[in-house]
Amino acid sequence: MRSARPVGLLLSAAAVVLWAIGITVLQPLTEPIGPWSENLPGNNAYWARDLRFMAIMAVAIGLVLAGRGQLRWSQPAVVLGGCWVAADVAIDRVDPTGAEATVLLAVGGCAVLGVLAAVLLWRERATPSAADRKALTGAACVAGVLTLVAAGMESPTDREPELNQGALATAALLVVLAVGAALAAAPARTWARCRLAAGLAVLALLGVGLVRATPPGQRLLPELALGAVLLTGVTLLAWDWPGGRPVWRHHALAAFAALVGPMAILLVAAIAMMVLLPIGATFTALAGNSPINSADSDLLVSLAGLLAGLGMALLLAWPAALGYRPGPPR
Repeated sequence: MRSARPVGLLLSAAAVVLWAIGITVLQPLTEPIGPWSENLPGNNAYWARDLRFMAIMAVAIGLVLAGRGQLRWSQPAVVLGGCWVAADVAIDRVDPTGAEATVLLAVGGCAVLGVLAAVLLWRERATPSAADRKALTGAACVAGVLTLVAAGMESPTDREPELNQGALATAALLVVLAVGAALAAAPARTWARCRLAAGLAVLALLGVGLVRATPPGQRLLPELALGAVLLTGVTLLAWDWPGGRPVWRHHALAAFAALVGPMAILLVAAIAMMVLLPIGATFTALAGNSPINSADSDLLVSLAGLLAGLGMALLLAWPAALGYRPGPPR
C-alpha cells in the first residue's frame, strides 16, 4: 500500500499528542493527595498511565506500518517504544502540568519521531525491500487487542469525563492502526478490500462507542463482540483470497479464535502479573506515585493487552494464509 508510509507516520504523530495530553492533563487526575493509608488508591487508579502506555505502543505500531513491516523499521520502533516508556516514568516523577508542558512534550516527541523516520528513510534508499505481510498482520492484531483494553478502561469511580474522552480517543486511534496495518498486509489493494476496510473501521468505531456507553461491570459482551469483529476483519483484509474470494471456513476458525482468544490471554497475563510479577507496583514506585492499597492490585493492563495482542498475532498471522509457502525440499 503506497499510502502506508505517510499514514503510519501521521498516526504515530497523533499518538505522540495523545501521550503528551495523557501525562500533563490526565495523569494529575489520578494521583491521590496525601500519603495516609486510608487515601491509598484502589484498582485501576492509574488508568491514565495505561492510556499513555497504549499511546506509546501506538507510536511503535505506526512506525511498523510506515515501514510496511520491514525489520529495519520494526526493530527501531520496538526500541523507541521501550525508551519512551522509560522516559515516561522519569517525566511522571516531575509531574508536569499545563498547556505549555503539553505543547513542549508533544513537539519534542514529534521531533524525536521525525528524526528517527528521517534516518530510517535515508537508510532505506539504497536497498528498498518488499512489505512483510506477517509483521503487518501481527501489528494489526496487537492494535486490535489494545483497542479492547482501551475501550474497556475503568477507574475506581468511573465518574471522570476525561476517562471517557481519553479512552475513546486512544481506542479510535488503535482501530485505525489495526485496519490500516491489515490493509497494508493485503497482497493487493483492490476496491473490495478498500470497501471492507472502510466498513470495518466504521463498525469497530461504533463498537468502541458502544463499549464506553455500557456501564462498568457490564462491558464483557460488547468487548467480546468488538474483538471478534475487529480481529476477524483483520484476517479478511490481510489473508489471501484464492480465486478472488475469501476461504470462509478459515475465517470462521479465525472468528472463533478472535472471540475467545483475547480475553483468555488477557486473563492469564493479568493473573501472572498479579501473582508472579508485580510489575505495575514497580512502575508506580519508579514514578513516585502512591502505592495501591493492599486489598487491591496494581495491574498494568496495557502490558497485559500487549501480551494478549502478541498471542493473537501468533494465532492469526498465519503464514500459509499470507502467501508464504514452504520451499521445495533440497
